[in-house]
Amino acid sequence: MAAFTIYSIAQGWQAPLRHFVSLIMDLLVFKLVVTPLLLLAASLAVRRWGEAIGGFIVGLPLTSGPISVFLSLEHGPAFAAQATAGSLVATVAQVAFCLVYWRLASLGWRMALTLACATFAIVAAVLQWSGLAQTGLFLLAMLAIAFALNVIPNQSTRSERLDPPWWDLPSRMALIAGLVLGVTLIAPYVGPEASGVLASVPFMVIILAVFAHRSAGHAAPQQLMRGLVAGLLGFAAFFYVLSLTLTRTNLVAAYGSAIFCALAIQAVSLYRMRMPAALPAE
Repeated sequence: MAAFTIYSIAQGWQAPLRHFVSLIMDLLVFKLVVTPLLLLAASLAVRRWGEAIGGFIVGLPLTSGPISVFLSLEHGPAFAAQATAGSLVATVAQVAFCLVYWRLASLGWRMALTLACATFAIVAAVLQWSGLAQTGLFLLAMLAIAFALNVIPNQSTRSERLDPPWWDLPSRMALIAGLVLGVTLIAPYVGPEASGVLASVPFMVIILAVFAHRSAGHAAPQQLMRGLVAGLLGFAAFFYVLSLTLTRTNLVAAYGSAIFCALAIQAVSLYRMRMPAALPAE
């Protein structure tokens, strides 16, 4: 009888356990496959259109957005709504990262990267400790983005670079896959808000900035930082809309509304970014 009871309990746990494992594997496979491909697309965009457009692309919620969907499916809409606070915290922290890297780029990539990452961590920690709600974090993010866009100049000139070696793109993709794997293993133990921050750490722009800095000098990553800041407008709007809708409507309506708002803002932002290049020379 006891053996039958244990067997019945085990059978009852098999279905939810399989579902949980399936979600975890889907999330891991998604991040390990799609994230390197997105980095590849951004790297090719940099070579074709310049660093600002590459930064703009990696500023979009192309990985953190789908991760939010997985969080909703795995832990429920309430958990994903709480995680949006972490994403908005990370938005402000990313703006601070960009400002510091831009300001210190002339000192070399090691100095700029070290202090920019330290600034990201400090700003994220302070904002998490502050306990600001999503609306306050969103307004703070908009103010930070507006300030950074006014400080970092928009230059339409292309920086000269050496022809990259064959291993350039594969090494970038392998590096981002390793970083993503590490964050994925840590995230389940740190809670929803910290998970949102970890999902939004600017690993892609860090890799792009270092490679651009080494191959083309400090002006290239400076424009990358401006592109990232411009891309964060839609990023912040996406997660703020989710914070308002995830627990009030179904997932399709919530994510559909967030995507629509983000794309509308990004279309205007991209137009404004490319205006200087489109103006005829006098």
